[in-house]
Amino acid sequence: MKPSDILSMEHVTKRFPGVTALDDVSIELKKGEILSICGENGAGKSTLMKILAGDYAHGTYDGEIYVNGVKEKITSTGYAEKIGIAMIYQEINVELDMSVAENIMLGIMPKNQFGLIDWKKAREISAETLKTLHVDIDPDMTMRNLNASMQQLVCIARALVRNPKILILDEPTSALTETETKNLFDILYQLRETDISCIYISHKLDEVFQISDRVIVMRDSHVISEFDRSEIDPNKIINDMIGRHLNALYPYMGDRIIGEEVLRIENFAIQHPYSSEKEIIKDVSLTVKKGEVVGLVGLVGSGRSELLRAVYGALPKKKGKTFINGKEVFINSPENAIANGIGFLTEDRKKDGIVGTMNVKENLTLSILDKLTGRIFLNKTEEQEKVDLYFEKINIKAPSPKTNILHLSGGNQQKVVLSKSLMTDMKLLLLDEPTRGIDIGSKSEIYRIIANLAESGLSLIMISSEYQELISMCDRFIVIGNGYIVAELSKEEASEAEFIRLASCI
Repeated sequence: MKPSDILSMEHVTKRFPGVTALDDVSIELKKGEILSICGENGAGKSTLMKILAGDYAHGTYDGEIYVNGVKEKITSTGYAEKIGIAMIYQEINVELDMSVAENIMLGIMPKNQFGLIDWKKAREISAETLKTLHVDIDPDMTMRNLNASMQQLVCIARALVRNPKILILDEPTSALTETETKNLFDILYQLRETDISCIYISHKLDEVFQISDRVIVMRDSHVISEFDRSEIDPNKIINDMIGRHLNALYPYMGDRIIGEEVLRIENFAIQHPYSSEKEIIKDVSLTVKKGEVVGLVGLVGSGRSELLRAVYGALPKKKGKTFINGKEVFINSPENAIANGIGFLTEDRKKDGIVGTMNVKENLTLSILDKLTGRIFLNKTEEQEKVDLYFEKINIKAPSPKTNILHLSGGNQQKVVLSKSLMTDMKLLLLDEPTRGIDIGSKSEIYRIIANLAESGLSLIMISSEYQELISMCDRFIVIGNGYIVAELSKEEASEAEFIRLASCI
C-alpha cells in the first residue's frame, strides 16, 4: 500500500454456491481520487463494492482490506460507515413509509438535551443536504410518494450527510436527468478537492470518461486492465470489458418506410403525483406513425413517464382522448391497453416488470396466459413453444427457462420484460428508460431489437435520460416542459444542447 493510497483491497476472492464472483482481485484508491470501475453485468464490480461497504462481512470472502494503512475487518455496513465508507447502491434502497428526513438521517438522528430526537434539526440537515444537490423535496414527504429519480437523490443525500472519506457510487445516475447528473458531478469534484475519494461504477461510459482520474476494467471476476486519465481509450476499454470487438453501438435506423398514423392522443391532462392541486401534464396531444420511433424528451418531473403510464392505462388521466388507427378507444387499465395492441416496458423492471418469485418461463408468458389456457388447463406444449421462440428471437441468456428471473443479469431481465410485451398482438410499444442499469453489450442488443421492431412496422415511443441514445434511435422528438409540448424536432434538428435548452424552458 502506497502512502498516497487511502484504500487497498488485496487478493479478494468471493464465492457463491457454484459461482466465483471475484477471483484474486486487487485494487488501490488514492486520496482525493475518482476511480471508475467498468465491466459488464456479472463482472464482479458490485460484489467487490459490497465487500468494501460491509454487505458481505469479513469472513465470507478471502483477502485483505487496508484503510488509511490499517488492516480492517469490515463486519457490517455500520462498521464501514464508522471508518468513513459510504455507498450509494444500484438498487434504490429506501424505507418507503418513512419521511425523506427519516431516510436521510437513518441511524444518525440528532438528539436534543433530553436525549430525544431533534426533529427540527433533522429536517434542517436533510433540507440543507438536498439543497447541495439542487433538489427541492419536502423533508416531511413520505418516500412512497416520490418517483425513482427523487428516491435516488434522497439515497445520494443520505450518503453525503455522513461525511464519508470513501464514497462508493454504484450506478448513481441511472434514474437521473442530464441536469441532475451534472449537479452530482459538480459535488464529486468538490469532494475531490477536500481529499475525499470516490469509487464510481456506471454503464454510462461517457460519464466514466468525463469524471474519472483512473479507470479499472473488470471481466469474468478478474481485473483486466487499468488506465490513467491520459491513457483512456474508449474503444480499448469497451473491448476489454466485453472480451471481443464491439461493432457500432447504435444500429443504422435509416431507409425505413414510415406509414400511416397508429396512435393519436388529444388534450391529455394528468394530476400531479405529489399535489392534488396541480397537473403534471396539462394539455398534451401527439401522434405516432407506423414504423416510427418517437423520442419523448423532458426533465425528471416533467411528466414523461406519467404520460406513457396514462396512455397505457396504468395511471388515470383527468381528460383526454386516445385513438388507435383512427378509431377512438377507451383505455383505463393495462388490460385494456394490451387488448388494443399497446405494450409497455417500465422504467423500473424489478418493481413493475418482473415477478421475482417466478422463473423465466413463467414471467415470459404472464401476458398471454388467457391465450394458452383451454377450458381447464394450461397448454404446456404451446407455452414451451412460445418460450423457445423468444429465447432464440431475443437472445435471452439463461441456463434454462426454469431459472429464477432474479438470477439473470439486468440486460437479460430486460429482454424477458420486452419479450413479454412482444408476445401480445402489439401495434405500439412504450419504452421508459429501456437500457437503464444494463451493460454496454446488452444495450447494443436492445438497440438492435428496437431497430428490428421498427423495421417490421411496430410503432414506438421512447423515453431516455441519455440524450445520445434518443438522438441515435429516434426519428422525431417531442419535448415536454411545464405540462405542455414545448417543441417538436426532426432528427436533423436534434442535439443534446437543444434538448436541455428546450426541456428547461429557457
